[in-house]
Amino acid sequence: MNIAHLLNALPGAVAQGLVWGIAAIGIYITYRILDIADLTVDGSLCTGGAVCIMMMLSGQNVFISIFVATLAGILTGLVTGLFHTLMGIPPILSGILTQLALYSVNLKIMGKANTAINVDKYDLLVSLRYIRGVPFYKNTIFVVAVSILLLVLALYWFFGTELGCGLRATGCNSHMSRAQGINTSLSKVLGLMLSNGLVALSGALLAQYQGFADINMGRGAIVIGLAAVIIGEAAFGRIFHNFGFKLIGVSLGSILYYLVLQAVIWLGVKPDWLKLFSAVVVAIFLAIPYWKGKYFKKSTISKGGRGNATN
Repeated sequence: MNIAHLLNALPGAVAQGLVWGIAAIGIYITYRILDIADLTVDGSLCTGGAVCIMMMLSGQNVFISIFVATLAGILTGLVTGLFHTLMGIPPILSGILTQLALYSVNLKIMGKANTAINVDKYDLLVSLRYIRGVPFYKNTIFVVAVSILLLVLALYWFFGTELGCGLRATGCNSHMSRAQGINTSLSKVLGLMLSNGLVALSGALLAQYQGFADINMGRGAIVIGLAAVIIGEAAFGRIFHNFGFKLIGVSLGSILYYLVLQAVIWLGVKPDWLKLFSAVVVAIFLAIPYWKGKYFKKSTISKGGRGNATN
């Protein structure tokens, strides 16, 4: 195992982590703010990549392509939201239904399972080739980092508005929010639209970064996003208390996830095991709060019992 190989791969891992960090912020909105595990993201990530690549191949500007890809993701969130609020389908099933439908939609958009784009022929915003040997303003890490900061500022402003506060209140207690006159159905639909728009934006950047859009590129996106959210909270939760910094912590969690993944690959673990590794990491981090609560509860009861016995 040559450590030089690991060091050489780290900038690429950071860049990929930042790209996925945008998706992780989107997943944070549904999972932490709305308290919904939205499985739409496994399909909407691919939708963003497919729309962006196909528009660029047809001659559209990269920024227009990314914008339309984001809109496509917003529409997928709208569909899931309507399934849930208008048709009364539980949110997790709504996401599964939309994800299932998106498989056919994404195939139709691309016309085949995999569509490549050549970085030498098209003016991409980000690329694996833009990690080294390019001006700093064109470096993928710089471009995506600046994009995340702008997104965090925009989201911080939005969640401070009356509409954004209503969305946060809906996630905290939908019954109380409804009693206060908040349209909780609108808040849920809006949150799902915003989340999947960010995931599709991440998909558009990811497709450019890797040089192709693939029908399976979103598979496991919810696990990666949850891993980033949980790792970010575990690593920076005691440091970042402000809402904007929490969003930055989520994107940093995505970077940590990919750095760990790169180290695991460097240690000789076969890529076939990486999905299992991701699932185990997420399961452990999700279980830690439960274990803590159970342990401290037992500890408190036992101490209280000894105290009473002494008295």
